[in-house]
Amino acid sequence: MKFTTPLKSNSTKIMLIGSGELGKEVVIEATRLGIETVAVDSYPQAPAHLVANRSYVINMKNKEELLEVIRREKPTYILPEVEALSIEALIEAEKEGFCVIPNADAVKKTMNRKNIREFAAEKLGLKTSGYVFVKTLEELQEATKKLGIPCVVKPVMSSSGHGQSVIRSEADIQKSWEIAKEARGDASELIVEEFVPFDYEITLLTVRNGKETVFCEPIGHIQENGDYVLSWQPVPMKPEVLAKAQVMAKTVTDGLGGRGLFGVEFFVKDDEVYFSELSPRPHDTGMVTLITQSQSEFALHVRAVLGLPLDFTFYGAGASGAFKSLSEAHLPALEIPESAFSKNSFVRVFGKPISHVGRRMAVALVLDEVEAAKKRAKEIVGAMVG
Repeated sequence: MKFTTPLKSNSTKIMLIGSGELGKEVVIEATRLGIETVAVDSYPQAPAHLVANRSYVINMKNKEELLEVIRREKPTYILPEVEALSIEALIEAEKEGFCVIPNADAVKKTMNRKNIREFAAEKLGLKTSGYVFVKTLEELQEATKKLGIPCVVKPVMSSSGHGQSVIRSEADIQKSWEIAKEARGDASELIVEEFVPFDYEITLLTVRNGKETVFCEPIGHIQENGDYVLSWQPVPMKPEVLAKAQVMAKTVTDGLGGRGLFGVEFFVKDDEVYFSELSPRPHDTGMVTLITQSQSEFALHVRAVLGLPLDFTFYGAGASGAFKSLSEAHLPALEIPESAFSKNSFVRVFGKPISHVGRRMAVALVLDEVEAAKKRAKEIVGAMVG
C-alpha cells in the first residue's frame, strides 16, 4: 500500500462525521500514517477539530448540508462517529461512489436500535432479551405489563446513554417517558427491553479489515444513567463463554459487512450470552485500550479501514475512568494532580470548548491488575476538579 502526504492532490483522505473525543483519537492515528483528515461536527472547536487538517460545522442531520461537504472534500473514506446524522446523505454518497465505513446499510442498521435488534434477533437468530417498540406513553405502559418490571427504556436513536432509564416501579413509567426525550437523536420511538439479571456485561471490540476478523480482550464497564464511567480489561470469562460471544460478534459483523472496528455489547448470565447493542466505530468503554494495547482501538480502526494487518500486543490489565465536569464554564480548566502522571497511569484531556455538569471532559488510564487499576482510576478521577 502507498502512504501519501496530507494536503496533496494524491492524499488519502478520511472524513469524520462527528468529532468528539473518540474521533480525536482516530484523527491522531490517521495523521501518524500520513492521512489527510477532515472533521465535521455540529459545534465549533470539537475535540477532533483541534487536530484535523480541516474542520466544518454543519447541521449533520441535514441531508443537503452533509452531502455538500462530502462532495466538496471528496474523501477517500467517510467515518460516521455519531448517531445524530443524516443516514440518507450517507446512502446517497455511497451511490455516488464514496466509501462509507463500514457501509451505508450497516450504519443505517446500527445507528437505530430498532434496526439492529431486529437484524440480530430476527434475521440472524442471536439470543437477546425480550423487547417491544413503543411510540406512545400508553404503549409504554402496555410494554411494561408484557415484559415485566424492572425493564429498560431507550430511544431507538441516541448515544452516550442520553434518554436511557430503568423502570423499577409503575411510578417510574411517566418519568422514563420524559427522560427519553433527552435523546441525542430520534426519540419518536423507544425500545423497551426485558431486564436480564445478568452477572456482568462486556464490550467485545471486533475488528474487520476485509481479510480477517480479530477480537480484543473483553472489556467490562460500569454505567451511570446509561453512560460509561469506568471500564476495565480484561474481564475474566470462561473460555467457552468468551467463544460464544466471539461467534455472535463475528456473525453480526459478517452480516453487516464492511471494514473497521465494531463495539459489540453483550450481557452474560451464567453461561448464556445475550446480544445487546453494536456500534460500527470505536467505543467509549474501549478508551482503556489506550494503555492496555500496543495498538489502541483507534489505531486498529484506522488499520482496518485501510485494509492493513491487525496484529497487536496486549500489554496487560488496566482500567479507564471518565471524568465528568462538575461545573458550567465557557473557559474550562481541569485541575489534575501530578500523581495521575506516573509510570503506569496518565490522563487524556479531550479539549472540549465548553463544560457543563456531567459532560465528559477527560479520561484517566491505569495499567495494573484489574481491581488495583479500577481503584486507582477512580482515585484519579475523584481528585480532579473542573
